[in-house]
Amino acid sequence: MFIIIAVLIFAFLIVVHELGHFLVAKMVGIQVDEFSIGFGPKLLGYRGRGDTVYSLRLLPLGGYVRMAGMDPKEDDRINGFNKKPLRDRFAVISAGSVMNFVTAIFLFFLTFSLIGVPAPSNSNTIGDVVPGSPAAQAGLRAGDRIVMVDGLPTQNWEDVAGGIRRGGQREISLTVERNGESFAVLVTPRYDPQLNMVQIGIKQHIIWEKQGFLRAVQLGLEQAIGFTRLIINSLIGLVTKAVPADEIAGPVGITKAIGDAAREGPGYLLTFTAVLGINLALINLLPIPALDGSKLMFLLIEGLRGKPVDPEKENFVHLIGFAILMVLFLIITYNDIMRILTGG
Repeated sequence: MFIIIAVLIFAFLIVVHELGHFLVAKMVGIQVDEFSIGFGPKLLGYRGRGDTVYSLRLLPLGGYVRMAGMDPKEDDRINGFNKKPLRDRFAVISAGSVMNFVTAIFLFFLTFSLIGVPAPSNSNTIGDVVPGSPAAQAGLRAGDRIVMVDGLPTQNWEDVAGGIRRGGQREISLTVERNGESFAVLVTPRYDPQLNMVQIGIKQHIIWEKQGFLRAVQLGLEQAIGFTRLIINSLIGLVTKAVPADEIAGPVGITKAIGDAAREGPGYLLTFTAVLGINLALINLLPIPALDGSKLMFLLIEGLRGKPVDPEKENFVHLIGFAILMVLFLIITYNDIMRILTGG
């Protein structure tokens, strides 16, 4: 089930990206020969106005836009990409990432306005139990209310957390309410060196607070900008080796992360999709051959030189870059699988 969700999310983000290229190409008068959802054999096709073929193909992993004039052999097409002014071509290439960024803001807005902003509740109800933790071993479940810790009544989460901390690493008694019944549980907290405190492995109950229209728009913008900065800093960290390269996640790792987000609920899934969209937007803008950022670099060089780079040389650079990306893709996928198998 989660693999299907991951495929749909990947496809959605890539189609949105290609839709950005498509819409701006149409706006500046470039002939779009085909707008395809998916790859492989064509399942359905429709020829719309302007001789654009809209097609649905067998493999739903994204899509593509085929524009006139992108191939050097099509140099004679008047309304081709290569015949348009530099600013129009720059706008078309950058539109994919812009569309991903705008979509991310919309997904944040949708989450905050219809589902809400997650906030920890101060109630004494358990929101989640960490697998393998002392709480899980003692049989505690999400939804249980801890009404007493070592004989002292609790009114809120602060009372629960304070009682557990006071017990140290000795065995403590919890009085728990579940489905209207009370029972006692014995549990021994563990010391967490990262938090410098004892824990039994329970999480607060999360409540979702819906936001008004303007507040949701504001938060959507703030989240998009915040995650953009975070991703840029991470990319800089990879270059400076401040962030280990083995922390990069590929399709397998992202699919697992999507599954984790889906288990947490629609709010987390929509938010994670928005963050993936920002990732896609920024990575595509990197000056790496075969990506949009490389094409933008060639356009900037053209603007500085006053004439375009030889199309055959440019295509050769993109071809080499694509081959390198495929090798990196395989390496990252291998690392993803090994992390999952080894529990890393």
